[in-house]
Amino acid sequence: MKIDGIKGCYEKTHGLFYFSRMCSKIRLHAQDNLPKDYHRMVGQGFDGRTCRYLWVGYDDVRAQVLTGKSDAEVLDWCFVNGRRLTEEEVLIYNSFMSKRGWRDDETDGFIPELIKQYGLTDDGSLCTDFDIIEMDEGRWYPDMWRDAWK
Repeated sequence: MKIDGIKGCYEKTHGLFYFSRMCSKIRLHAQDNLPKDYHRMVGQGFDGRTCRYLWVGYDDVRAQVLTGKSDAEVLDWCFVNGRRLTEEEVLIYNSFMSKRGWRDDETDGFIPELIKQYGLTDDGSLCTDFDIIEMDEGRWYPDMWRDAWK
């Protein structure tokens, strides 16, 4: 589903995938513009993983976002109040997040079920959670992951 104002999974903040998406979801939720289907996973799933990786609490990140700070300013806050990531840690995070669902515990059950749930065509090209999110929200194209890594 197309959602005005939501950012994509591959958008980067200081080189980090997904962080901008989480911030945009926080803003949309606060404005009551985040679709109800998204509410149950707010602060969980990839949002929760991102916060845990940065050693910060989701509610604290939410509070920072809602002060009007930019995504980069909020991530800078995370680096000060949680932990600063090395280039290698950014690579590890981006690699995990962008490949979740491909050749892991989600491959045989969760990914096919999510494809069905979203009413997408399972032609073998959607392999990851990011693929499915991007397709569902109208941004996906087959080589978008390649472009994101450039």
